Amino acid sequence: MTTSNSVARRTFCGGLAASAGVLATAPFGGANAQTYPGRRISVVIPTGQGGGAERLARAFDDAWGKILKTQFEYSFYPGASGQIGYELFVKRRPKDGHNMLFGNMGPEMIMYTTQKPDYNFPRDFIYFSMVDIDDSIVFVSRTSPLKTIEQVVDAAKKRPLNVAVSRIPHPCSIGLLALGEATKSRYNLIPYGGGNPTYIAVLNGEAEVGSLPMTGVLTLSEKFKVIGVFNRTKNNFAELSDNAPLINKVFGTDIPDLYSARAWAIHTEWADKNPKLFAMLERTAEEAHASPLFRDAYKKTGAPPNALYYGDRAACTKYALETIELARRYESVLTAKQGGK
Repeated sequence: MTTSNSVARRTFCGGLAASAGVLATAPFGGANAQTYPGRRISVVIPTGQGGGAERLARAFDDAWGKILKTQFEYSFYPGASGQIGYELFVKRRPKDGHNMLFGNMGPEMIMYTTQKPDYNFPRDFIYFSMVDIDDSIVFVSRTSPLKTIEQVVDAAKKRPLNVAVSRIPHPCSIGLLALGEATKSRYNLIPYGGGNPTYIAVLNGEAEVGSLPMTGVLTLSEKFKVIGVFNRTKNNFAELSDNAPLINKVFGTDIPDLYSARAWAIHTEWADKNPKLFAMLERTAEEAHASPLFRDAYKKTGAPPNALYYGDRAACTKYALETIELARRYESVLTAKQGGK
């Protein structure tokens, strides 16, 4: 059973007041705008503690907590490629606006498609505040004998290479499986349940290659080298990644753009019953994303700021549905790989 760790955040004094229109709102679902949020926001993160999702969420709540005049606390559930965290959030956390989920929409919508869990998107939950967009990459340790993506593919044609990933249902996994199909190379994808254990596996040689979103790897560029990017047109972090090549350009493949996007989610039932309070959440989340306080906190994580991208409920829903369609296209190889075939 997965163990949760809950870490309280400090209280921020001051902040921006809610708009006059929201302050005049009548009570919704037991809370009105004068009292909402009336206590800490409890956040489920469906990956392990200490990874990129936690660092990004905490940087964001530096600003958002000040605007909302509340604290955030986190629990971590890394099992079953995120399914455990989502099921706990949907089925066991109260639908009161004080419970949220911070997830990585790309891998978690792939998990939703391939594992077919007992909850429904968007009936049970919605994403409403996208925070970033982050390309999937292939990387190696700086001490690895494999220095280029060509060398990785050549080696994987001779024998299966162990590749560390945070989870099997992930855009990175789709990229490796599609690359394997196109080049007749073989990869043994090993899920480690989050970014930190994935880094450690590559660093200590347990896995010969890693595949994760770009920005987290760039924060450890003294230890890791990016050797390929799953993007059709551009390496958005070329100057920070030693001009790592586009994998499609190297091999003449047509692998889709494979990027992750992390976002805040809330219960659909609460949002639909409390439209003015939900609108306030969307508005304040957008304010937090644009604030210097968040940008400064984000820079301190070491991640490059050009990955930041804000998207509202409509943008999040569009991204999630497009990811579901992509996962359906590759479902047979993803599910076969999970079965060990």
